[in-house]
Amino acid sequence: MTISDEVRARVRVQAQNRCGYCRSWQQYILGILEIEHIIPKARGGTDDEENLWLACSLCNNYKGTQTDALDPVTNTRVKLFNPRTQQWLQHFTWSEDGTEIMGLTDCGRATVIALKLNNKIAVTVRGQWVNAGWHPPEE
Repeated sequence: MTISDEVRARVRVQAQNRCGYCRSWQQYILGILEIEHIIPKARGGTDDEENLWLACSLCNNYKGTQTDALDPVTNTRVKLFNPRTQQWLQHFTWSEDGTEIMGLTDCGRATVIALKLNNKIAVTVRGQWVNAGWHPPEE
């Protein structure tokens, strides 16, 4: 099954044209935000709209086929953040300087590590966005 243009457009609107994980806006990144499968097809996910969201290529590539990860605080495996059904601000916050994503919950902490949300490239770019007054995004 392929994802129709209509579904792609609805997902883009629902996601407010930004990555569901690192919150990067389409207007600030090179490349088109990708339609990602919350439950990857390789792990039994479908092309149904309820399983789709937007992700930048970094987040989508780091996520790969992962659906869960280890929380470094509790040392337990937990499901990764689901941008369609969970609220970002309940699981994450921005560092004081606005360049790093901090996990607030087991799910948030595990997602930060699994998706490498604070990789060197992301933190460097966010620093420039902060300097330009574009970041962190208002929720």
